[in-house]
Amino acid sequence: MASPRELSTEEILEIIQQVADEVIRPRFRALATHEIAEKAPGDLVTVADRESEVRLTEILGRAYPDAVIIGEEATAEDPRLPGRLLGAAHGFTIDPVDGTKNFVHGKKDYAVMVGEVRDGRTVRSWIWQPEHQQAYVAVRGEGVTRNGVLLSRGAPGEDPTGWVGHSARTVVRQRPADAALGRITMSALCCGIDYPRMTTGETDFLVYGRPRPWDHVPGILMVEELGGSALLTNGAEYVPGVDGFGLVVGATPYVTAAVRTALGSRLGTRPTPTQAE
Repeated sequence: MASPRELSTEEILEIIQQVADEVIRPRFRALATHEIAEKAPGDLVTVADRESEVRLTEILGRAYPDAVIIGEEATAEDPRLPGRLLGAAHGFTIDPVDGTKNFVHGKKDYAVMVGEVRDGRTVRSWIWQPEHQQAYVAVRGEGVTRNGVLLSRGAPGEDPTGWVGHSARTVVRQRPADAALGRITMSALCCGIDYPRMTTGETDFLVYGRPRPWDHVPGILMVEELGGSALLTNGAEYVPGVDGFGLVVGATPYVTAAVRTALGSRLGTRPTPTQAE
């Protein structure tokens, strides 16, 4: 059965903010030991992650009963879920607490992220940074806003040594000496912080490991709306739900291609299970 009424972009943002206020923020810097667990070595999950994902999934599921909904914590239970986005007519991705490690350690750099996909293309996305009170929203063809103000950014200069890049991957930050790039520093360990920094011009490129949809669907739409692009290690364009390894996101297609060329085979070097991606 089709949804009786499309939820507006503003309504979905309000839902995300309300869930954050009711479920996530009361746990910030107040987590008990038993409310934190590991899904895998170094991969933390909290009661806030699980409860907020359930709430968001239920709300979106009621509004869009035919949509495929892919949540990070649900995927931990069923790893086949992300593949359902491929070929789906309609779907949502949910990252209930992006930057869980930051959240657990009382750092403000965490976010709630939701993306909407129709027929393989991301059409709307939301990144809410509760502690910074910053809302980044994108609608395909309509640009990106921060707290309701339309954003724009200039293209980086032609000289790659002047570009600003971030990655959590040690093998990327310790790039070969002949790579024609500027310094690559540590990411925020939160895509919900990294991608917004690209929209404001603070960052020119990002390098990640696996292209998990809840991590990248929202931010890549924002980057694309501002003239950027995303490529997998093999040179294919990013598609929501695709698996693989190695993802480069640049402020322009030229930046994306140049970073991929400069880093070469290092993009395909899989990190250890405990290394952040």
